[in-house]
Amino acid sequence: MDEQLRTVMDRLRKESGASDEFQRIADIRDPETLADVLTAAGRPLWARELAAFRLGTAGDRRAFEALVLLLNHRDPARGAAAATALARLADPRTARAAAALATNELRAAYALHPVRLLVELRAPESVPALITALERRLTPHDPHHRLALACVEGLGELGDPRARPVLRAAGAAHPGLAEAAGRALSRLP
Repeated sequence: MDEQLRTVMDRLRKESGASDEFQRIADIRDPETLADVLTAAGRPLWARELAAFRLGTAGDRRAFEALVLLLNHRDPARGAAAATALARLADPRTARAAAALATNELRAAYALHPVRLLVELRAPESVPALITALERRLTPHDPHHRLALACVEGLGELGDPRARPVLRAAGAAHPGLAEAAGRALSRLP
């Protein structure tokens, strides 16, 4: 069992109250049965997350929609787990979905994991989405500093020269981003 799966299992075991149902789902090896858990009516969120995570990390695309919903969840641990599973799933729809979540201004408070996933995916959608998300964070008194910082760092990691104007603007507009923006600019060709 890898470390990310162990972390997810420990968190969901606690959330379930270490129930017998948790152990039953954790012991399922058949993907069809896991897919049934994912789609069955009346299942608690922890059960759906467990099934989606396990299916996603195994490359089963039936988990895609559930993982996208969890990627933008208000609970950061759920978002992190969904990002891990989506990265392993390698579904071609993932980058577009992550870009939509990263640039959805109504969900900006929960966009950190979609931004990080876009950086990991290095997809064609990644740089434009991070530029858009960062541009929106450069308004005065924006409350999403961590998201802005993730965009700055991600744009530096992606190394695309299209990010130069927004990184310069970030460094000039927000003293808290100046150092990270400088590092990111130095990584651009």
